[in-house]
Amino acid sequence: MIDYPDRMSQEQARRFGEDVLSIVAQIPRGRVTTYGHIAAWAGWPSHSRMVGRTLRYSPKAAELPCHRVVNKEGRTAPGWAMQRNMLEDEGIRFKANGHVDMVKYLWEPELNDDDFWNIT
Repeated sequence: MIDYPDRMSQEQARRFGEDVLSIVAQIPRGRVTTYGHIAAWAGWPSHSRMVGRTLRYSPKAAELPCHRVVNKEGRTAPGWAMQRNMLEDEGIRFKANGHVDMVKYLWEPELNDDDFWNIT
C-alpha cells in the first residue's frame, strides 16, 4: 500500500476548503491567480486539483469570483465558455493562443498584507 504523507484529515480538508474560498474572495477585479497559487497559500502546494474541486462543488463558490482562477499557463476552465467573457468584461485581454497574459494579470498578495496571510 502506498503511503501519502500529504493526505489531509477531514478537519484539514474542511479548513482547506474555507481557506480556498477566502482566497478566491480576495482576487481583485481585472486580475487572475492560479489553482496552484491558491493551494500553496492555503498550505497544501500539491493540492491544486483540490482547489478546482472545491470551487466546483462548494455552494458558497457561486457567490465568489471563481472566474478569476485559471491554470498556470493562463488557460480557462474547460467547458466553462462564460469564464473568458467574464474576464474580458473586467478588462483582461487574452493572448493569441487564448491564454491570459499571466505576466500582466497575475495577482499575488503583497508580502505585508497581514489580512491575507492570516487565512490559515
